[in-house]
Amino acid sequence: SSSQTITGNFANVIHGLNANHLTDQVIQRSKRMILDTLGVGLLGTSTEVCHKVTQYSKIYSSDISSTIWGHLDFRLPPLYAAFVNGVAVHSMDFDDTWHPATHPSGAVLPAVIALAEAFPREKKISGLDLLLAFNVGIEVQGRLLRFSREARNIPKRY
Repeated sequence: SSSQTITGNFANVIHGLNANHLTDQVIQRSKRMILDTLGVGLLGTSTEVCHKVTQYSKIYSSDISSTIWGHLDFRLPPLYAAFVNGVAVHSMDFDDTWHPATHPSGAVLPAVIALAEAFPREKKISGLDLLLAFNVGIEVQGRLLRFSREARNIPKRY
C-alpha cells in the first residue's frame, strides 16, 4: 500500500529474495567476490591488527564455534570469528570497494561464513544458500548506501 513505510518496503524486498533471483552473471560475479575476499582475508591474517583482535577474542568461548581463517588450532564463537575474519579482510585495505566508499564483501562474507559454520550438522546449508545469503547481504548494503545522505557526501569531503 502507499502508506507502507520505507523500512517496511525495504524489509519486504529483502525478505522476498530467493535463489531464483540469482542469475548466472550474479552467481559468477559473487563467486569471484568471495574468492577475492578469502584471498585478501588470508593475506590479512599476518597483520598486527589481526593478531591483536585474535588475541583479544580468545577470551570468548561458546558451544557453537566458527573457523578463524589461517588458524587450525582454535575456533571462536561465530560473532567473534566474523569480527576477526572481517578485520583480516580489511586490514590491508585491498578488499573490494563501491563508490561512494564502502567495502561490501569484507562486511558480509565473514558474517555469512561464521553463521553457516554455526548451523548444527543436520541443518547444514548448501552452497547455493550461502551464495544467496552473501548476495542478500550485498543487496542490503547497496540499498543502505543508496539511501544514505552521509554516503553521498563522502566524495565532497576528500
